[in-house]
Amino acid sequence: MHKMLVLSLVILVIAFCSLSFTDEPKFKNLKVLDKNISNDELEIIMKQFKTALGVKCSFCHIESKTDPKKLDFASDEKEHKDIARGMMRMTKRINRKYFKDDKEGKITCYSCHNGAEEPKDPPKETLDD
Repeated sequence: MHKMLVLSLVILVIAFCSLSFTDEPKFKNLKVLDKNISNDELEIIMKQFKTALGVKCSFCHIESKTDPKKLDFASDEKEHKDIARGMMRMTKRINRKYFKDDKEGKITCYSCHNGAEEPKDPPKETLDD
């Protein structure tokens, strides 16, 4: 009887632990990036954005309402965040259509921004000049 009680208790503990370790996404409000992206992968992508646009994280993310020393990464209050999502979708479409298997030829944010918040205007010269 005692062995049965211990065995039942062990089974209950295992079942309870397995319920508490569900595969919930680690990050909130990801709309373009994979919801199960690793912390390292997300950090690399965000650093690439910072370099490509020459900005800080606060360019797209607002201060936390509870702690102004931190950023609220899930918030959609800043318009730049939505613009960045649109640009990510655009580059994905272009790369998928024109650079299917070419790892070297893919375009990135840096392709147009070159370290500036706004892409530079193309030269005004035309073939007629």
